[in-house]
Amino acid sequence: MKRRQALAVLIAGSAFGAFAQDSRSNTWSPNKPVRIIVPFGPGGASDNVARMLSAPLAEELGTAVVIDNRAGAAGNIGMEMAAKSTPDGYTVFLGNISTNAINQWTYADQLKVSPLRDLIPVSMVATVPSVLVSSARFPASTVKELVEHVRKNPGKVNHTSAGAGSYAMIDMLELEKATGLSMTHVPYKGGAGQFINGLVAGDVDLAFTNVSSVSELVKAGRLKALAVTSQARLPELPTVPTMAEAGYPGIGTDAWQGIFVPAGTPVSVVDRLQEAVKKVMQQPTVRDSLTKRSIVPAPSQNSAEFATFVSVETTRWEQIVKAHKATLAN
Repeated sequence: MKRRQALAVLIAGSAFGAFAQDSRSNTWSPNKPVRIIVPFGPGGASDNVARMLSAPLAEELGTAVVIDNRAGAAGNIGMEMAAKSTPDGYTVFLGNISTNAINQWTYADQLKVSPLRDLIPVSMVATVPSVLVSSARFPASTVKELVEHVRKNPGKVNHTSAGAGSYAMIDMLELEKATGLSMTHVPYKGGAGQFINGLVAGDVDLAFTNVSSVSELVKAGRLKALAVTSQARLPELPTVPTMAEAGYPGIGTDAWQGIFVPAGTPVSVVDRLQEAVKKVMQQPTVRDSLTKRSIVPAPSQNSAEFATFVSVETTRWEQIVKAHKATLAN
């Protein structure tokens, strides 16, 4: 693992080194709009985070910040577009646990870029707990009832996600393994916003998804929350138990979101973006807006810290994906 971490840092560092002449003392001042590529459609956690950050980030940078949703292929379309963009700071990428740690293992044959090689980590933005939810008309209202229902109805219960190999699907595979059950996977394209619509309509039964995407639907009774993946119960859903309380500790993923730029971006630009993100994430109004949606602000102290984190996550998910290699295509 240490060798992989060192390799990732060296790869990221090589991109910085190519612009060693660009002194850190220089301050980048953008003079045209900055585009944030969001690799999923409207309605999901990534889109929510980007839209809550865009206005204060624009004020901090002194220029317009626009959101560009580029959904498809579990986030790979947006990531590939960002990685191939001009490395000048005017295109940034809101990556996440899927695009920058998981997809290179689950989509190895289709991915046209290397996240560690072709993107520079700038700063983590936030972490997002997940929740196991069901359609409102699904018979079970607890994890225990879910297990009993699936056991009594083999082959009749399905679950959904943003695609084969997504962490939501892998989390469900972990639950199936822990319970000895088997369900049918029904993938949706375009991110959480799409499969959540399917859950609300009752077209699919279950999903692990970001709390921020469904908390209001749960409160309105349009979806049911069975358990959250966080270590403690969430203020947003105080009556919903944790997966540990439900008897399945360690199952479920708290996702993360972070800012990346194309490899080759000047060091002064990376530094200015990192500084801007950090300042924005420290603003009480921004933090309150995020926490009200169960999104936990988590800016990095510097870009090197985030690069190391991404390296560790990449290695961790390589091991998880290899453990489920035979079932990821389902």
